[in-house]
Amino acid sequence: MKSGSIAIIGRPSSGKSTLVNTICEGKVSITASTPQTTRNAIKGIFTDQRGQLIFTDTPGYHIGEKAFNKRLQETAVTSLSDVDAILYVVDASRVPGAEEVAIIDIIRKTRKPIVVAINKKDLVSGNQIDTCKTIIASYLNDVPIFIISAKDDTGIDEVLIELFKIVPEGSLMYSEETFTDQPLEFRISEIIREKAISLVTEEIPHAIFVEVSDLEYSEIEQSVWIRAFINVERETQKGILIGKGGEGIKKIRQRAFKDIKKIFPSLQLHIDLRVKVQPKWRQNETLLGRILS
Repeated sequence: MKSGSIAIIGRPSSGKSTLVNTICEGKVSITASTPQTTRNAIKGIFTDQRGQLIFTDTPGYHIGEKAFNKRLQETAVTSLSDVDAILYVVDASRVPGAEEVAIIDIIRKTRKPIVVAINKKDLVSGNQIDTCKTIIASYLNDVPIFIISAKDDTGIDEVLIELFKIVPEGSLMYSEETFTDQPLEFRISEIIREKAISLVTEEIPHAIFVEVSDLEYSEIEQSVWIRAFINVERETQKGILIGKGGEGIKKIRQRAFKDIKKIFPSLQLHIDLRVKVQPKWRQNETLLGRILS
Protein backbone atom coordinates (compact mmCIF):
# COMPACT_ATOMS: atom_id res chain seq x y z
CA MET A 1 0.00 0.00 0.00
CA LYS A 2 1.20 3.51 -0.82
CA SER A 3 0.84 6.60 1.37
CA GLY A 4 2.27 10.03 0.66
CA SER A 5 1.88 13.78 0.74
CA ILE A 6 1.51 16.03 -2.30
CA ALA A 7 1.80 19.83 -2.34
CA ILE A 8 -0.19 21.56 -5.08
CA ILE A 9 1.21 24.85 -6.36
CA GLY A 10 0.29 27.19 -9.20
CA ARG A 11 -0.66 30.73 -10.13
CA PRO A 12 -3.89 32.25 -8.77
CA SER A 13 -7.02 30.91 -10.50
CA SER A 14 -5.18 27.99 -12.08
CA GLY A 15 -7.82 25.60 -10.71
CA LYS A 16 -5.93 24.06 -7.79
CA SER A 17 -8.88 24.13 -5.41
CA THR A 18 -11.29 22.75 -7.99
CA LEU A 19 -8.81 19.95 -8.65
CA VAL A 20 -8.56 19.03 -4.96
CA ASN A 21 -12.33 19.03 -4.59
CA THR A 22 -12.72 16.84 -7.67
CA ILE A 23 -10.09 14.35 -6.55
CA CYS A 24 -11.38 14.14 -2.98
CA GLU A 25 -15.06 14.20 -4.00
CA GLY A 26 -15.89 16.70 -1.30
CA LYS A 27 -15.80 20.38 -0.35
CA VAL A 28 -12.17 20.67 0.70
CA SER A 29 -11.37 24.15 -0.64
CA ILE A 30 -13.70 26.99 -1.50
CA THR A 31 -13.70 28.18 -5.09
CA ALA A 32 -14.50 31.49 -6.76
CA SER A 33 -13.72 33.48 -9.88
CA THR A 34 -11.72 35.89 -7.71
CA PRO A 35 -7.95 35.24 -7.78
CA GLN A 36 -6.22 34.21 -4.54
CA THR A 37 -9.36 32.78 -2.97
CA THR A 38 -7.27 30.16 -1.16
CA ARG A 39 -5.31 31.77 1.69
CA ASN A 40 -4.21 28.81 3.79
CA ALA A 41 -2.53 25.48 3.22
CA ILE A 42 -5.55 23.17 3.14
CA LYS A 43 -5.40 19.38 3.20
CA GLY A 44 -7.54 17.12 1.06
CA ILE A 45 -7.30 13.35 1.45
CA PHE A 46 -7.83 10.77 -1.32
CA THR A 47 -8.01 7.08 -0.49
CA ASP A 48 -8.61 4.01 -2.65
CA GLN A 49 -7.34 0.44 -2.89
CA ARG A 50 -3.87 1.69 -3.87
CA GLY A 51 -3.43 3.68 -0.67
CA GLN A 52 -3.72 7.32 0.35
CA LEU A 53 -2.63 10.63 -1.12
CA ILE A 54 -2.70 13.68 1.16
CA PHE A 55 -2.93 16.84 -0.93
CA THR A 56 -2.08 20.31 0.35
CA ASP A 57 -3.87 23.04 -1.59
CA THR A 58 -1.74 26.17 -1.35
CA PRO A 59 -2.52 29.85 -2.06
CA GLY A 60 -2.00 30.93 -5.66
CA TYR A 61 1.58 32.12 -6.11
CA HIS A 62 1.46 35.79 -7.08
CA ILE A 63 4.43 38.13 -7.36
CA GLY A 64 3.80 41.14 -5.13
CA GLU A 65 5.38 43.13 -2.34
CA LYS A 66 2.36 43.83 -0.12
CA ALA A 67 2.35 42.17 3.29
CA PHE A 68 -0.73 40.12 2.38
CA ASN A 69 0.86 38.79 -0.84
CA LYS A 70 4.12 38.00 0.93
CA ARG A 71 2.24 35.99 3.54
CA LEU A 72 0.50 33.97 0.82
CA GLN A 73 3.82 33.41 -0.97
CA GLU A 74 5.37 32.22 2.28
CA THR A 75 2.49 29.81 2.92
CA ALA A 76 2.77 28.34 -0.58
CA VAL A 77 6.55 27.91 -0.47
CA THR A 78 6.65 26.54 3.10
CA SER A 79 4.13 23.85 2.12
CA LEU A 80 6.64 22.38 -0.32
CA SER A 81 9.25 21.48 2.28
CA ASP A 82 7.82 18.38 3.94
CA VAL A 83 6.09 16.47 1.13
CA ASP A 84 6.85 13.47 -1.05
CA ALA A 85 6.02 15.16 -4.35
CA ILE A 86 4.80 18.40 -5.94
CA LEU A 87 1.83 18.71 -8.28
CA TYR A 88 2.29 21.86 -10.35
CA VAL A 89 -1.00 23.10 -11.86
CA VAL A 90 -0.74 25.34 -14.92
CA ASP A 91 -3.60 27.38 -16.38
CA ALA A 92 -3.72 26.60 -20.12
CA SER A 93 -5.85 29.68 -20.80
CA ARG A 94 -2.94 32.01 -19.93
CA VAL A 95 0.42 32.07 -21.66
CA PRO A 96 3.10 31.17 -19.08
CA GLY A 97 4.90 34.28 -17.87
CA ALA A 98 7.02 35.61 -15.03
CA GLU A 99 5.01 33.93 -12.29
CA GLU A 100 5.33 30.53 -13.95
CA VAL A 101 9.10 31.03 -14.23
CA ALA A 102 9.25 31.98 -10.53
CA ILE A 103 7.22 28.90 -9.53
CA ILE A 104 9.36 26.59 -11.67
CA ASP A 105 12.50 28.00 -10.07
CA ILE A 106 11.06 27.39 -6.60
CA ILE A 107 9.90 23.83 -7.20
CA ARG A 108 13.13 22.77 -8.93
CA LYS A 109 15.16 23.94 -5.95
CA THR A 110 13.19 21.61 -3.65
CA ARG A 111 14.57 18.59 -5.51
CA LYS A 112 11.22 16.87 -4.96
CA PRO A 113 9.58 14.75 -7.66
CA ILE A 114 7.37 17.01 -9.81
CA VAL A 115 4.23 16.21 -11.80
CA VAL A 116 2.70 18.88 -14.05
CA ALA A 117 -1.03 19.14 -14.74
CA ILE A 118 -1.98 21.61 -17.47
CA ASN A 119 -5.54 22.49 -16.54
CA LYS A 120 -8.66 23.91 -18.23
CA LYS A 121 -8.66 21.60 -21.21
CA ASP A 122 -12.41 22.26 -21.33
CA LEU A 123 -11.89 25.99 -22.00
CA VAL A 124 -9.08 26.24 -24.53
CA SER A 125 -8.11 25.08 -27.99
CA GLY A 126 -5.60 22.38 -28.80
CA ASN A 127 -3.18 25.01 -30.06
CA GLN A 128 -3.27 26.84 -26.72
CA ILE A 129 -2.59 23.61 -24.88
CA ASP A 130 0.30 22.75 -27.20
CA THR A 131 1.83 26.21 -26.75
CA CYS A 132 1.52 25.99 -22.97
CA LYS A 133 2.96 22.47 -22.87
CA THR A 134 5.91 23.44 -25.08
CA ILE A 135 6.82 26.40 -22.86
CA ILE A 136 6.54 24.43 -19.62
CA ALA A 137 8.48 21.49 -21.07
CA SER A 138 11.30 23.84 -22.06
CA TYR A 139 11.83 24.53 -18.35
CA LEU A 140 10.84 21.10 -17.02
CA ASN A 141 11.82 18.71 -19.78
CA ASP A 142 12.39 15.83 -17.40
CA VAL A 143 9.00 15.70 -15.67
CA PRO A 144 5.69 14.07 -16.68
CA ILE A 145 3.10 16.53 -18.04
CA PHE A 146 -0.62 15.73 -18.16
CA ILE A 147 -3.49 17.63 -19.79
CA ILE A 148 -6.56 17.79 -17.55
CA SER A 149 -9.84 19.47 -16.81
CA ALA A 150 -10.38 19.72 -13.06
CA LYS A 151 -13.92 20.97 -13.68
CA ASP A 152 -14.92 18.08 -15.97
CA ASP A 153 -12.83 15.43 -14.17
CA THR A 154 -10.88 14.44 -17.27
CA GLY A 155 -7.24 13.35 -17.29
CA ILE A 156 -7.12 13.21 -13.50
CA ASP A 157 -6.90 9.41 -13.24
CA GLU A 158 -3.62 9.52 -15.14
CA VAL A 159 -2.26 12.11 -12.71
CA LEU A 160 -3.22 9.92 -9.75
CA ILE A 161 -1.53 6.89 -11.31
CA GLU A 162 1.68 8.89 -11.66
CA LEU A 163 1.51 10.21 -8.10
CA PHE A 164 0.97 6.73 -6.67
CA LYS A 165 4.12 5.62 -8.51
CA ILE A 166 6.11 8.34 -6.73
CA VAL A 167 4.93 8.15 -3.12
CA PRO A 168 6.46 5.62 -0.72
CA GLU A 169 5.00 2.47 0.77
CA GLY A 170 3.14 3.15 3.99
CA SER A 171 -0.01 2.71 6.01
CA LEU A 172 -2.98 5.08 5.92
CA MET A 173 -2.58 8.26 7.94
CA TYR A 174 -6.32 8.98 7.99
CA SER A 175 -9.42 6.80 7.97
CA GLU A 176 -10.82 5.83 4.58
CA GLU A 177 -13.86 8.09 5.07
CA THR A 178 -11.83 11.26 5.81
CA PHE A 179 -11.47 13.77 2.96
CA THR A 180 -10.09 16.74 4.94
CA ASP A 181 -8.56 17.40 8.35
CA GLN A 182 -9.66 21.03 8.65
CA PRO A 183 -10.96 22.23 12.03
CA LEU A 184 -14.73 22.65 12.06
CA GLU A 185 -14.64 26.40 12.70
CA PHE A 186 -12.29 26.88 9.74
CA ARG A 187 -14.57 24.92 7.39
CA ILE A 188 -17.55 26.99 8.45
CA SER A 189 -15.70 30.30 8.10
CA GLU A 190 -14.48 29.34 4.62
CA ILE A 191 -17.98 28.44 3.46
CA ILE A 192 -19.28 31.81 4.64
CA ARG A 193 -16.37 33.61 2.95
CA GLU A 194 -17.05 31.79 -0.31
CA LYS A 195 -20.68 32.92 -0.32
CA ALA A 196 -19.71 36.48 0.64
CA ILE A 197 -17.13 36.95 -2.11
CA SER A 198 -19.50 35.50 -4.70
CA LEU A 199 -21.82 38.49 -4.19
CA VAL A 200 -19.25 41.27 -4.55
CA THR A 201 -16.75 42.44 -7.16
CA GLU A 202 -13.44 44.20 -7.67
CA GLU A 203 -11.30 44.64 -4.54
CA ILE A 204 -13.90 43.72 -1.92
CA PRO A 205 -13.31 39.93 -1.99
CA HIS A 206 -9.69 40.45 -0.93
CA ALA A 207 -10.84 42.71 1.91
CA ILE A 208 -12.99 39.98 3.47
CA PHE A 209 -12.12 37.53 6.19
CA VAL A 210 -14.50 35.54 8.38
CA GLU A 211 -14.21 34.50 11.98
CA VAL A 212 -16.47 32.08 13.87
CA SER A 213 -16.82 33.52 17.37
CA ASP A 214 -19.23 30.94 18.85
CA LEU A 215 -20.12 27.35 18.06
CA GLU A 216 -22.55 25.91 20.60
CA TYR A 217 -24.33 22.55 20.70
CA SER A 218 -27.54 21.81 22.55
CA GLU A 219 -28.13 18.12 23.23
CA ILE A 220 -31.60 18.84 24.57
CA GLU A 221 -32.74 20.74 21.47
CA GLN A 222 -30.53 18.71 19.11
CA SER A 223 -29.30 21.94 17.60
CA VAL A 224 -26.15 23.90 16.85
CA TRP A 225 -25.79 27.68 17.04
CA ILE A 226 -23.13 29.48 15.03
CA ARG A 227 -22.19 33.12 15.38
CA ALA A 228 -19.78 34.45 12.79
CA PHE A 229 -18.44 37.83 11.71
CA ILE A 230 -17.64 38.86 8.15
CA ASN A 231 -14.82 41.38 8.49
CA VAL A 232 -14.06 44.09 5.92
CA GLU A 233 -11.73 47.08 5.88
CA ARG A 234 -14.11 49.99 5.27
CA GLU A 235 -17.62 51.12 6.18
CA THR A 236 -18.54 51.36 2.49
CA GLN A 237 -17.64 47.68 2.05
CA LYS A 238 -19.76 46.81 5.07
CA GLY A 239 -22.72 48.60 3.50
CA ILE A 240 -22.29 46.72 0.22
CA LEU A 241 -22.18 43.35 1.95
CA ILE A 242 -25.22 44.05 4.11
CA GLY A 243 -27.11 45.40 1.11
CA LYS A 244 -30.29 47.40 0.88
CA GLY A 245 -32.64 46.36 3.64
CA GLY A 246 -30.22 43.62 4.65
CA GLU A 247 -30.74 41.68 1.41
CA GLY A 248 -27.02 41.06 0.89
CA ILE A 249 -26.32 39.52 4.28
CA LYS A 250 -29.56 37.53 3.99
CA LYS A 251 -28.39 35.95 0.71
CA ILE A 252 -24.99 35.13 2.17
CA ARG A 253 -26.63 33.44 5.16
CA GLN A 254 -29.07 31.47 3.01
CA ARG A 255 -26.36 30.21 0.67
CA ALA A 256 -23.97 29.37 3.50
CA PHE A 257 -26.76 27.59 5.39
CA LYS A 258 -27.14 25.00 2.60
CA ASP A 259 -23.47 23.98 2.71
CA ILE A 260 -23.05 24.18 6.48
CA LYS A 261 -26.18 22.06 6.96
CA LYS A 262 -24.35 19.21 5.20
CA ILE A 263 -21.88 19.22 8.09
CA PHE A 264 -24.72 18.93 10.64
CA PRO A 265 -27.39 16.91 8.78
CA SER A 266 -29.18 15.65 11.89
CA LEU A 267 -29.18 18.89 13.89
CA GLN A 268 -31.24 22.05 13.76
CA LEU A 269 -28.93 24.76 12.48
CA HIS A 270 -29.00 28.40 13.56
CA ILE A 271 -26.60 30.96 12.07
CA ASP A 272 -26.13 34.48 13.41
CA LEU A 273 -24.13 36.34 10.77
CA ARG A 274 -22.89 39.93 11.11
CA VAL A 275 -20.51 42.31 9.34
CA LYS A 276 -17.92 44.45 11.08
CA VAL A 277 -15.04 46.71 10.06
CA GLN A 278 -11.37 45.94 10.77
CA PRO A 279 -9.49 48.87 9.18
CA LYS A 280 -6.36 47.94 7.18
CA TRP A 281 -6.32 44.39 8.47
CA ARG A 282 -4.20 43.28 5.51
CA GLN A 283 -1.33 45.38 6.87
CA ASN A 284 -1.73 44.03 10.41
CA GLU A 285 1.05 41.44 10.81
CA THR A 286 -0.39 40.05 14.04
CA LEU A 287 -3.83 39.55 12.51
CA LEU A 288 -2.36 38.11 9.31
CA GLY A 289 -0.39 35.65 11.37
CA ARG A 290 -3.63 34.42 12.96
CA ILE A 291 -5.74 34.33 9.80
CA LEU A 292 -3.12 32.85 7.46
CA SER A 293 -1.54 30.38 9.84
